[in-house]
Amino acid sequence: MAWLGLSILLLVIDQLTKLLAKNNLFEGVAKPVTSFLNWTLVYNPGAAFSFLAQAGGWQRWFFTGLGLVAALAMIWLIRKNSQQTLFSLALSLVLSGAIGNVIDRIAYGAVVDFIDVYYGNWHWPAFNIADSAITIGVILLIFDEIKRVNK
Repeated sequence: MAWLGLSILLLVIDQLTKLLAKNNLFEGVAKPVTSFLNWTLVYNPGAAFSFLAQAGGWQRWFFTGLGLVAALAMIWLIRKNSQQTLFSLALSLVLSGAIGNVIDRIAYGAVVDFIDVYYGNWHWPAFNIADSAITIGVILLIFDEIKRVNK
């Protein structure tokens, strides 16, 4: 199925970029790219915006399990609704990101982040390709639902 193929492609890109970051960056050391972007290797044991990062370790398995259950649900939804282009595209993006971050949790005990966007001294929390795919996918899901409600 094309939608799952897209998820696999994005998953491969996510994992390759994380491997590049792990092999070419030092943890916590910024490598400037532009006046608003650094490559900075960070390990996030929590969820988005480091939610529960200091929870003592149980969150690794909680978020891993949650990601796996969500991935199974998304695969089922994509297969059931594959003719709905925007919905399936959005779920494919979220699916790739969820699996990418689950792989990190299993392999490293934390999610590998490396994209550091900032303005002056203000830094957005570091993120990765998986996080970007999830964010874009959720935005598309919201847009798809607004379109559906307005019909």
